[in-house]
Amino acid sequence: MRHRLSGRKLGRRSKHRQAMTKNLVTSLIDEERVRTTLARAKEIRRHVERIITLGKRGTLHARRQAASVLQTPASVQKLMDTLGPRYAERPGGYTRILRLPPRPGDAAPMAILELVDRDTSREEARDEKRRQRAAAAPSES
Repeated sequence: MRHRLSGRKLGRRSKHRQAMTKNLVTSLIDEERVRTTLARAKEIRRHVERIITLGKRGTLHARRQAASVLQTPASVQKLMDTLGPRYAERPGGYTRILRLPPRPGDAAPMAILELVDRDTSREEARDEKRRQRAAAAPSES
């Protein structure tokens, strides 16, 4: 029986699952968008919501609690300085899951886990750079 047991096992042992969770949470805080399986996205969403709530608090204790989960000091800094104030007025629901077609190799259901109201300036700059590079390259005919 699974009374009072929460969370998914995701086919991994507990240490591996814990490490994977920390890595995905850190990646989502850094990149604000992650492509993963649907089950992982649903599981990681729980942890990210809690971490962003810590960022909203902004206290030293909250910073240390977030640092125990996040892998890099830069991600803790971004959480406290950028994401906390961004979601200060929002009472929860900081993430969204967008479903994707199944993965070709094993048909696992895929999804994009992203922060709502995310900053898209890096993606726009990257797309603009690609457009310039494509325009500068001679057409192959």
